[in-house]
Amino acid sequence: QVELVESGGGLVQAGGSLRLSCAASGSIFSINDMGWYRQAPGKQRELVAVITSGGSTNNADSVKGRFSISRDNAKNTVYLQMSSLKPEDTAVYYCNAQIRRYRGTYYSLDYWGQGTQVTVSS
Repeated sequence: QVELVESGGGLVQAGGSLRLSCAASGSIFSINDMGWYRQAPGKQRELVAVITSGGSTNNADSVKGRFSISRDNAKNTVYLQMSSLKPEDTAVYYCNAQIRRYRGTYYSLDYWGQGTQVTVSS
């Protein structure tokens, strides 16, 4: 079994900061890309930021210069540091990880966290 557990969401005023964390646990051989997505009410889920196992990152244009993704491979954890938050950043934020497992053979699957609510008030 593999589980992704997110934490760090909450209510913050515009201009404020939050840090999200997502820890993967279970039967994990290795983790490739890890990322954060978000879904606002009535909208589709969208990519916020992604980081490779080697540390290369890619952020959505809407968050460049404000959000920063990082990871601790020893802890199987990915972080999202969010600064200069805007009301339009309000959404449920989901963690995603491409996890490689071994059960007689190696295989990779996408796993998702349960989501954490981020609300930015104006």
